[in-house]
Amino acid sequence: MAATSNESKQRRNNANYTQVKVSVNQEIAAEFKAKCQCAGVSMASEISRFMSGQTPKKATPKVSTRRERRRALDNAIMLLESIVDAEQDYKHNIPINLQNSQRYEAAEHTVSTLEEALNILYNTFEE
Repeated sequence: MAATSNESKQRRNNANYTQVKVSVNQEIAAEFKAKCQCAGVSMASEISRFMSGQTPKKATPKVSTRRERRRALDNAIMLLESIVDAEQDYKHNIPINLQNSQRYEAAEHTVSTLEEALNILYNTFEE
């Protein structure tokens, strides 16, 4: 019976997956493997995630487990933090003579609203 289970798994993998062989420096491979183990993820999933980031986006994948939701939230937080940083840079680069302008006030409002959203996200999975 075990052979049948393995055969069905192999058929499913053959139908849905493609093997990609990569040759890299041994030190890089060892560091990558250690980093994946520390994060509790497989090397294949990290490589797949990288590859999917290099292709056009599809529909948002389901995030059903707590770990998947946490990872998705962490990614959203990192993206939002970079947007806040960019908006703050924009605001700080507005000339002094325009700091009472509508453009400056809009940038200031955007930064404060994004920071509020970040605070909410930071507190979402408090442990």
